[in-house]
Amino acid sequence: MRDIRIENISKSYGTDIVLSNLSLQIPSGKFFALLGPSGCGKTTLLRLIAGLETADSGKIFLGGKNITEVPIYKRKINTIFQNYALFPHLTVFENVAYGLRIKNVRTKIIRDKVYDALKMVRLLGFETKKIQGLSGGQQQRIAIARAIVNEPQVLLLDEPFSALDPQLKEQMLVELIDLQDKLKTTFVYITHDQTEALTVADRMAIMNSNGKIEQIGTPKEIYEFPATTFVGNFVGKSNLFQATLKSVGETCIVEVEGAGSFSVFIPVKRITGPSEKTWMIPGRRLFMSLRPEKILISKKEISGFSNHIVGEVDDIIYHGRSTQYN
Repeated sequence: MRDIRIENISKSYGTDIVLSNLSLQIPSGKFFALLGPSGCGKTTLLRLIAGLETADSGKIFLGGKNITEVPIYKRKINTIFQNYALFPHLTVFENVAYGLRIKNVRTKIIRDKVYDALKMVRLLGFETKKIQGLSGGQQQRIAIARAIVNEPQVLLLDEPFSALDPQLKEQMLVELIDLQDKLKTTFVYITHDQTEALTVADRMAIMNSNGKIEQIGTPKEIYEFPATTFVGNFVGKSNLFQATLKSVGETCIVEVEGAGSFSVFIPVKRITGPSEKTWMIPGRRLFMSLRPEKILISKKEISGFSNHIVGEVDDIIYHGRSTQYN
């Protein structure tokens, strides 16, 4: 069991309250992403799990064991930071071996473990190279190898690819997914980049600007069924409308405001809210989130579609992978 359970954690810096009574369950052996805007408390939470910070109140459990007061060197948790934190005066081999040498592990075991770790990150043959001569992507792989060589129960990753160019970042994300799949270690990935989180995560939690958890679920659940307007706006792009529920059935009818009043037919399964459906009564105010990629634009009116409006395209902006229509 390598799950992480956080119970009512609070952390302040002076009068600045960063986290207040936050609770979260991170499943064992999964790739878990924590996504939120800059300054929401993601990194603070990661540092609390790692033992780099002390909580004002609350508890942290690893595999059912209370580790709230356990010192950092006794936690089977490793952290990979944004700046890699490698030793420039040491070779690749010695950087990866550093943690094992501190623990007085036998030389032959160190050699075998370092070579296995370098093989996993596809840098076998780089053992004698100095850090300064490596690219950013190679340095990040060394940081990952140094972390996994200690066989941690949990690997924490604090925006590890923020300094990489988009193409290299995409490649590293794929490699990181493969690595987690091989190791079956609990990965906790901190990011403000929604694309990264949606790409890597088995499950994810969305934090708002006040350090509160807005929604927890799989990437598909969060993208397709945002529980709040914050999630709908923050994860991906969305057109958000205020609306009124007009009728309830297998297909519900909502009247949308803000673009001229028009009715939209929505399957009841796509309407989210409190777990009890007692709130689903005609006249209820709600928000409708419409993803841009769900919209079909046609120059000619198409018959047979219940949800359609006539409009005018003001701007067309070409992005390469997509085209934005306003």
